[in-house]
Amino acid sequence: MPLSKYTFMLSQTLKYAYYPGCVAQGACRELYLSTQALTQALGIELVELKKAACCGSGTFKEDSQLLEDTVNARNIALAEELNLPLLTHCSTCQGVIGHVNENLKTCQTSNPAYVEQVNSLLHKEGCSPYRGGTEVKHLLYALVTDYGLEEITQRVTRKLTGLKCAAFYGCYLLRAQKLMPYDDPFQPEAMENVFRAIGATPIYYRGRTQCCGWPLASYATTQSFKMAGMHIQEALENGADCLVTPCPLCHLNLDSRQPEVEKVIGQKLGLPVLHLPQLIALALGISPKELGLERHIVSTKSLLEKLEISE
Repeated sequence: MPLSKYTFMLSQTLKYAYYPGCVAQGACRELYLSTQALTQALGIELVELKKAACCGSGTFKEDSQLLEDTVNARNIALAEELNLPLLTHCSTCQGVIGHVNENLKTCQTSNPAYVEQVNSLLHKEGCSPYRGGTEVKHLLYALVTDYGLEEITQRVTRKLTGLKCAAFYGCYLLRAQKLMPYDDPFQPEAMENVFRAIGATPIYYRGRTQCCGWPLASYATTQSFKMAGMHIQEALENGADCLVTPCPLCHLNLDSRQPEVEKVIGQKLGLPVLHLPQLIALALGISPKELGLERHIVSTKSLLEKLEISE
């Protein structure tokens, strides 16, 4: 991946096996673009796993736990071939693949026959075996724990002073795995600490760690939209200028469907919803156009005007 004009040199380059997932390559293409722009600006090297498959978003296990484990063992094995940690910018992918990795590592001791069954299926498809020798890490925690908040602050060229940001963690990032070594699954602070590092003001509200409603959208649309509307309303009532999420599926329900949400709850909302890398990249001086902000359904014009950034 070529380095952009925004690149800074670190004493040691961070390198990851990059798993972009499906949504960032389709409905939320701006997440893919902004992740590239941000990591290039920070000097982080991403090796994209072009042969990776969809993680299943938690649906594969409804038919077969073995299916979910095998598909994602393959995804993890692709990163293991490179001897790199697997990096994703999707909370749902993190939750699913991270859980599979956690479970299979446990099974290596408690149920090795099951891991052997998974690897047998991978072998039949000509894939490398799962070895349990790498880590699955969301971009948020790679930035906080590997890169470091102080380093990010040093790269800021446009402090987001006065911008009030409400984090929307969602549920998969925090509680899909048994162990959460980087944050508190019920009272997280990682995103709020990122906001502070780039000069923004974090807004706290009740719904920031709850489900966005996306999993309900296909069969209980009204309930799904009511959930999303409740979270957006709470953020607005607490003074937020924008929501910021580390999950493209949350982004779809909170941004792309916000006009429909407004109709269901009978209230105008109009709250911009940013992907996490978009927000950080803005603070690094990267243009809104390069970050795909024009792709959002809810206009980001109000927050750009507040920051005195031209579109």
